[in-house]
Amino acid sequence: MPAVTNTLIDTLPRAARNRLLSICQSVELISGNLVSGSDTPTRHVYFPTGSILSLTTSSRDSPVLEVGMVGSEGMLGLQVVLAVNSVPLQASVRGAGTAWRVATEPFNRELAGSRALRRNLNSYLQVILLQLTSEARCVRFHQIDQRLARWLLMTHDRTHADSFSVTQALIAHLMGVRRVGIAEAAGALQRKGIIKYARGTLTIVDRDALESETCACYETARKTYARFMS
Repeated sequence: MPAVTNTLIDTLPRAARNRLLSICQSVELISGNLVSGSDTPTRHVYFPTGSILSLTTSSRDSPVLEVGMVGSEGMLGLQVVLAVNSVPLQASVRGAGTAWRVATEPFNRELAGSRALRRNLNSYLQVILLQLTSEARCVRFHQIDQRLARWLLMTHDRTHADSFSVTQALIAHLMGVRRVGIAEAAGALQRKGIIKYARGTLTIVDRDALESETCACYETARKTYARFMS
């Protein structure tokens, strides 16, 4: 399998890309580890190159809900671009792998001096804002089976592999639904031969069929990314 890189970095002009990489450190991210806490100062930004980061929100009177995931298509720490030091979101590693990590101070210096980097990240910010709108609409109006298919497709896009480790309990936790609902939806997909699930490992057997099971939100998100990041 070819090495996974990061789209935001790869699409920079060579000089801008080399300057950014010169201040980056390659790190291994371990599944389950916390990368940044809610409302805590942002010390680093991350450009995943094989890992998946999960962004979650919670409050005293509501459970945890995943509001975004970041893989090799994006960046964690986008608030730094807006000169904001913290956000009420928690970021943890959902899929182990590598990432480029940059301390905020040198990153801000590079951002100030690189028009190409600012342009890339401003476009990515637009993508994230539109995707958050789509996420809210999906949670409100679409059924669990459609949302599960979308979640699996988004994860598949970022794992760069057909099989990945995940439990039904974790999916239910992140989607903010009951585990029995996920079990029923996953069971239906398995009976159709679209996925295979055994001992905490989920395999996507038929990607095209899985896309036919999801709502329009998934395709909208893909088109949004292609429109602003091309």
